[in-house]
Amino acid sequence: MALQTPVGIGFIGAGMISEQYLTNLAQYPDVRVVILGDLDVDRARAQADKHGVPFAGTPAEVLAHPDVQLIVNLTIPAAHVEVSLQALEAGKHVWSEKPIGVDIASARGLLARADELGLRVGIAPDTVLGQGVQSGLRAIERGVIGTPIGATTVMQYAGPDLFHPNPEFLFAPGAGPVFDMGPYYLTTLVSALGAIRRVSAVGRTPQTTRTIKVGDRAGESFPVDVPTHVHVNIELERGVAQSTFSWDTAYRRAGIVEISGSEGTLRIPDPNMFEGDLEVTRVGEDFRADSAWEPVEVEGAVGGRGIGIVDMVRAIREGRPHRASGELALHVLEAMIAIDESIRTGQPVALDSSVEAMVPVETDFDPTAAHEAVRA
Repeated sequence: MALQTPVGIGFIGAGMISEQYLTNLAQYPDVRVVILGDLDVDRARAQADKHGVPFAGTPAEVLAHPDVQLIVNLTIPAAHVEVSLQALEAGKHVWSEKPIGVDIASARGLLARADELGLRVGIAPDTVLGQGVQSGLRAIERGVIGTPIGATTVMQYAGPDLFHPNPEFLFAPGAGPVFDMGPYYLTTLVSALGAIRRVSAVGRTPQTTRTIKVGDRAGESFPVDVPTHVHVNIELERGVAQSTFSWDTAYRRAGIVEISGSEGTLRIPDPNMFEGDLEVTRVGEDFRADSAWEPVEVEGAVGGRGIGIVDMVRAIREGRPHRASGELALHVLEAMIAIDESIRTGQPVALDSSVEAMVPVETDFDPTAAHEAVRA
């Protein structure tokens, strides 16, 4: 499928996360947003007017628009596979918010159908393609910490019901802290330490109901149907990791990714962000002293939500795999489902899938500069 110049983009879903995508994609000359669609057409129209998008309408109108070659799927997790399949059947490539889906069978079916149709499926997060995580991955490959051994990640705070005006979907099956935030941390771990082999997890649901704190519905209560305080041990190809995912802690600690090796420990920036400080520490003369952290150079474009879309359209033009792939997302989904299963059964769970190592992003990658195919 030859791509027009620039690539026409249509959105299905015009909720909170669309704001970041629309702001960033307007700065990327490889793409052009032509229509926004939502079940709430007024919401889609308001976002279109705000961001100068020419058209707004229903999801069906987005799928039918002749200038749309790629659909950005920003629906709720339970609808991701269904909407992505509709986009493929309409002859469109797909970029979906994470996770790829909520069950393995339908997610595999989605990727199989994309292969049959010769279309691409890209899945968030693309934060892992940003300056912060990519600089960390390059440092590991340069041997800054020696041979990787293991990792620690932490994401804990009191929960998104503090700020989201419609948070119920975040506490429903297919969400919770593991499915909502896990993709950032697990994708980073897989990128640094290889495919996940086995997980062992424990989890709790301390609050069986939550109350909306902001917006027009403040004061309304809703049920919590997923574990919201989870600890996981993870075995990967090149090491082991321990991860905490919690929406039940008053002490906020988020964005912690520490990769330890035979010669030091590297602190990678928050995997939910595109930039941040990169630091390394090594055992000093006085091993009892606090660690002394030294800066490690960061390089490459910072980027923002949407750089995975730019990488994907460039990959299509260049005939190479795109980095934030459906296969990587499927592996991460299997890991998250395995975490859920381990919580339920109290037993370790092995993964069936694997995934190829991500090819690092070129240091001169710049989403704000037009690809040569666009300039031509």
